[in-house]
Amino acid sequence: MTTSPEVQAQGTGTATDDDILLDVRGLKMYFPVSSGLVFQRTVAYIKAVDGVSFTVKRGETLGLVGESGCGKTTTGRCILQLYKPTEGQVIFEGQDLTSLSTRMMREKRREMQVIFQDPYSSLNPRMTAGNIIGEPLIVHGLVHGKAEYRERVADLLQNVGLNPYMADRFPHEFSGGQRQRIGVARALSVGPKFIVADEPVSALDVSIQAQIINLLEDLQEQFGLTYLFIAHDLSVVRHISDRVGVMYLGHMMELAERNEIYVNPIHPYTRALLSAVPIPDPIIDAQRERILLTGEVPSPLNPPSGCVFHPRCPIANDECTQHLPELREVEPNHWAACIRADGYGAF
Repeated sequence: MTTSPEVQAQGTGTATDDDILLDVRGLKMYFPVSSGLVFQRTVAYIKAVDGVSFTVKRGETLGLVGESGCGKTTTGRCILQLYKPTEGQVIFEGQDLTSLSTRMMREKRREMQVIFQDPYSSLNPRMTAGNIIGEPLIVHGLVHGKAEYRERVADLLQNVGLNPYMADRFPHEFSGGQRQRIGVARALSVGPKFIVADEPVSALDVSIQAQIINLLEDLQEQFGLTYLFIAHDLSVVRHISDRVGVMYLGHMMELAERNEIYVNPIHPYTRALLSAVPIPDPIIDAQRERILLTGEVPSPLNPPSGCVFHPRCPIANDECTQHLPELREVEPNHWAACIRADGYGAF
């Protein structure tokens, strides 16, 4: 089943406009490659994100997964306008962020925040935890007086499971999990509606990962948050996400409800990723099908013609080398960018 480009770009089924918080349309981010010592000129472009479209509904968590270098983080930073997209629209509550001035975007950042991947490098080592969390309150003029400032910081620390007396400690006095909690509190400080969580647990021990994931879920329920959860660990994404999008070499390969994409993966790349996820039962793990991808991930500096996955795809044909497939609704609320997706079957 095919749909119009405007509808298929959303991939949200029957969601109404009021349900949509974020609408990303045809997002591209090309980084120029320059040559020459004195008179530098652009000789090529690294196509980090190349025509990605999706929507995020209010109160949901959209998981974004893929191999390192597939464009997940760049997509998140383009949404927040930390990178100015080469092309496309980022529509947040009906307003295109790419057209906003610097001043207007600064005001909008109150509603959009980020949790960074590395809890060790994302915190200023010269600032106390209280100052790190409280700085956004001062920047946006959300507190008046020291008493209100200290009270808000104490509340934020408690919200993320830390004691208020820890406000006077420096980052090196905290564990990795505690540092990430400080990062979460900093993101919460301005009362955002939308948070980009950029691999927030990948640098943490497995036992601590579960604590942070549970914290994010509790905060989502408490404050009505919407997440774009970026990760490469499919097990983590399955636990926290409502829908999952799979990226490869700057393109969206598949987008579906969480359970649907794990039970019925359509795109061969998604199948290969899921076949690599370890299963606790060694008997079942030994019996299941393994899909081994040959070759290396192509360079975004010179991506393949046609479908970018075709050099490694086990079912590619001549048509795949010539035509770039659109993200289309193959099954109800299940979107895939594969020419051969129809009738390909389930795992």
